[in-house]
Amino acid sequence: MGDVTTVATPNGRRRPELAAFLRGRRARVTPADVGMAPGLRRRTPGLRREEVATLSGVGVTWYTWLEQGRPINASPQVLDAVARTLRLDQPEREHLYHLADVAFEPDREACPAVIGPEVQGLIDALDPHPAVIYNGRYDILATNPAYRDLFDLPEIRAMGVRNVLWTMFMLPESKCPVLFRERELPVMVATLRSEYGRHVGEPAWETFIAQLSAASSYFAELWQNGDVVPPGPRVKTFRHEAVGEIRMTSLSLSINGMPDFRLVTYTPNDEESRARTAALREKREKLWA
Repeated sequence: MGDVTTVATPNGRRRPELAAFLRGRRARVTPADVGMAPGLRRRTPGLRREEVATLSGVGVTWYTWLEQGRPINASPQVLDAVARTLRLDQPEREHLYHLADVAFEPDREACPAVIGPEVQGLIDALDPHPAVIYNGRYDILATNPAYRDLFDLPEIRAMGVRNVLWTMFMLPESKCPVLFRERELPVMVATLRSEYGRHVGEPAWETFIAQLSAASSYFAELWQNGDVVPPGPRVKTFRHEAVGEIRMTSLSLSINGMPDFRLVTYTPNDEESRARTAALREKREKLWA
């Protein structure tokens, strides 16, 4: 059963919204939907409060208070039980969490595992500006031609690992397409750690961190620092043997329905960088002609 201790709510409007949302969802679920007989003298076609409480394994008083919008605590486990009873889909479940002031953890099994043609088409349309889709671990999930112009190097292909962090730490500095690694790498590792908090204990994450720590003492040192920063806009300097240095502003954007993925775009930061970015595209088009 949920903790009935009263709590302060950051936004007083959420509780009335929560009450209305729960009442609306409850009215939508019929007794037949959950294998119950309709019974007599039912004023509405939906479930009663006590039925929702029983099916969710929580106290009737606690659920009543929750649906009345009282400022009570609710654990993720209890909210999940209520969400299952009310047959909430993923967006509705997230909405329930937000209204109850509980941190939402996405159902990762419900998230798409691959990049669809709609997202791929979007990043392709950004050419000649580089664009890439990363997950929280910096695995490369999709790229456009301009991104490949910057990073499709023999040394990177020889590694056979589609992960930017691995590339940045394992390439010799003279071969790395990103300049000022002493400034960029700590930020990338701190961004990785901010994502790691939602994946602690997951085998893929733990294995990746252990392997990169073993391969790079510098990564291990930065990881142990414990710094945390969220993804955000930054000015980065790239170098390409054909055109020289290119200064770009990187911008990280979330993707609806894909909470573990982010779209990162790179926009030239000055006229010289714009000209060199265009020159890379012209070079590519001549090769394809």
